[in-house]
Amino acid sequence: MTHTHVELRPGAYADSVTLLQVSRTVQGLDGVLAAQVAMATPLNVEVLTGMGFEVPDATPNDLVVALRLAAADGLAAALAGVDQALRDATKRVEGPTEVAPPRTTASALRRSAGTPGHDAIALVSVPGASALVEAMDAVDAGRDVMVFSDNVPVEQEVALKRAAAERGVLVMGPDCGTAVVGGLGLGFANVVSPGPVGIVAASGTGCQQLLALLDHAGVGVSSALGVGGRDLSAEVGGLATREALRRLDADPAVELIVLASKPPAPEVATEIEAYAASLGTPVELALLGPGQPDLTAAAESVLRRLGREVPAWPVVDPTEGLRRVDGVVRGLFVGGTLKSEAQLIAGTEGGHTFVDFGDDEYTTGRAHPMIDPSLRLEHLARAATDPDTGVLLLDVVLGHGAEPDPAAALAPALAGIAQPVVVAVVGTAADPQDRDRQVRALVEAGAEVHLSNAGATRRALELIGAQS
Repeated sequence: MTHTHVELRPGAYADSVTLLQVSRTVQGLDGVLAAQVAMATPLNVEVLTGMGFEVPDATPNDLVVALRLAAADGLAAALAGVDQALRDATKRVEGPTEVAPPRTTASALRRSAGTPGHDAIALVSVPGASALVEAMDAVDAGRDVMVFSDNVPVEQEVALKRAAAERGVLVMGPDCGTAVVGGLGLGFANVVSPGPVGIVAASGTGCQQLLALLDHAGVGVSSALGVGGRDLSAEVGGLATREALRRLDADPAVELIVLASKPPAPEVATEIEAYAASLGTPVELALLGPGQPDLTAAAESVLRRLGREVPAWPVVDPTEGLRRVDGVVRGLFVGGTLKSEAQLIAGTEGGHTFVDFGDDEYTTGRAHPMIDPSLRLEHLARAATDPDTGVLLLDVVLGHGAEPDPAAALAPALAGIAQPVVVAVVGTAADPQDRDRQVRALVEAGAEVHLSNAGATRRALELIGAQS
């Protein structure tokens, strides 16, 4: 008979990526049927409850260890495995010449002063509540900063970017997931060759979609500066976008700038368009919104402006093809911009639903779904049993920092689904996940795979007889 064990460890903190690694390690131990080691945030408690675990009253400062075992006598070994996995995941390499790592951004900046690379970008990846202090230290020191942290209050973002504007430095983020700076990819960046295009993106996966499409067309990107998904909101007013545009305009390697964004505030879009028109480098606008071109159309416009041929965007069909069906489209996305683009294409009629599992409400205390797919896989199983579901629409986003083999978990889940599945695989041939291998695995599981998210969305709508 199986045995379930749940315990709380108050005050024992580890970040979500570390705990994901621990959970996977413990899951692989003999006799362990299921394992989740996570902070007791409301979302994580909800997920654990859905898995059949009874979690005692807890706070987000408590660590939950939840185990389902083949037999009760395996508990001691499983808990020892948890402890060992936590030690292995969090230990630092020690040596006789090791210098203790700095504990704050300010101390790191003091240590690096006067050393080669002292003007390097500061990267902040801490819980959102602590991000402002660390990022402001970098700004006060005159450094550009990339804030990977999410769940940062918008008023703190405004204060940070106003301070940066006064000092002439660039703040990328908060929630900046993708950037290419000096040829180096940061965050969830795809592997691309340098080239004549520079990107400013108030959208992480929107930037990645452009990187993937342009790479397929043989066009490289010299820089991609993420500014955070809220930068073109009415509250923030495009503070970082202006600085990023200014920098790319001054870069002699950039022949054409692309400005990509989730739907911006109209008044901010108007101001940014006027600023872009004043620059010496031409700017292609890819500002999503009703009646505006999608990202694939924007990429095609970039190619035409550069005098390049627009290719056919790859579509790989399963052997038997996909049939027409009744029902609605259920879009389950890890990319917020890709979800927004699909929702705009589908429109408000028809009852279709689109979810971004990378939204702040789904990532508090959890790794981003491009790293940890478990929450989306749960919702995928539910959507597949919904009689109203006609077509399932998903994205798979590749690149450095993302899950090393997303098809390994997704393909088996798709193989048992009766509805047609359409997937947008956003990545380049040189990405570490091996894009072509990912595509083959998903097609073998019965999915139709597109490089263009817009193309995938229109195909999903076509399968239910809807018009985009």
